Amino acid sequence: MDLDSIKFEVSPSRTTYKEVFLNHCFWSYIVRMSLTVKTAVASAVLLLAAGAAQADITAYTSQSSYLSAAGTTGVDSFDDLDIEPYDGPLVRSAGDYSYELSAGPESIEVWGASDDGSDFWATPGWSGDGLTFTLSGPVNGAGGFFFGSDLFGFSTPLEAITITATDINGGTLSYTIEAPEVNSFVGFVSDVQLASLFVKGSEPGVFTTANDLHLSVSAVPEPSTYAMMLAGLGLAGFAARRQRKS
Repeated sequence: MDLDSIKFEVSPSRTTYKEVFLNHCFWSYIVRMSLTVKTAVASAVLLLAAGAAQADITAYTSQSSYLSAAGTTGVDSFDDLDIEPYDGPLVRSAGDYSYELSAGPESIEVWGASDDGSDFWATPGWSGDGLTFTLSGPVNGAGGFFFGSDLFGFSTPLEAITITATDINGGTLSYTIEAPEVNSFVGFVSDVQLASLFVKGSEPGVFTTANDLHLSVSAVPEPSTYAMMLAGLGLAGFAARRQRKS
C-alpha cells in the first residue's frame, strides 16, 4: 500500500487536523504491520525450502530398528510371483502404498525366485541387471531384504549388494551389504518423500534379489520439520518486535 496514494477528505466543519493526523498514523501502522507479516512469511518459506534441500536420509540395518523409525508400514511379500518371467514394469503395492517394479538395463523381465516354492522373491531376468522400485504417494520410508540368487532361483552367496535411496529433491544415500544373506535387511527413512530405491549386486552370474519390500509413511512430522516451523515463528516474532521498536 502506497501512503502517498491515500486520500483524506477533510471537511473544515466536521474534521479537525488532529483527526486527520490520527487517521494518517493509523494507516501508517497498518502498512508497516503488513510489510512485517509479509517479510516474516517470506523468511519462513525460505527456511522451509532450505530445510527441504538439506533433508536427511537415514539407513537402518535391522527390520526392527527400521519399523521403530518408519511409522505406518505396508509390505509386499512377492508371494504372488512364480518362477517365470513377467514383463516390467510391474505395478504393485505394499499395503496401501503403490509402486512400480522394473529391471534393467539389459532386460525388462522380472522373475520370481524361491528356495522352497512358497516364499517367493523378485529378481531381474539378467544377472547383470538391477531392480528399481519407483515409489508414489507420500512414502518417506522404504526397505526390504536384499541378497543374491542363482540361475535356477535359489539363494546363493554374493560378494556385496548396494541399495540406493533417492528422495524427491534428488538427495541420495547408498548402503552396501557385504556377503548378504536372505535375512539381510536394509531400510531408509527420509525427512521428505522418497522417489525410488535401486538395488544391484556386484558379482557377475549372481542375480540381484529382493524380498518383503517395506513402504512406510510417517504418522507425525519429523523433528526437523518442527524445528523449521519453530524457527519461522521465532523469526516472525523477532521481526514484529524490531518493527515496533523502530
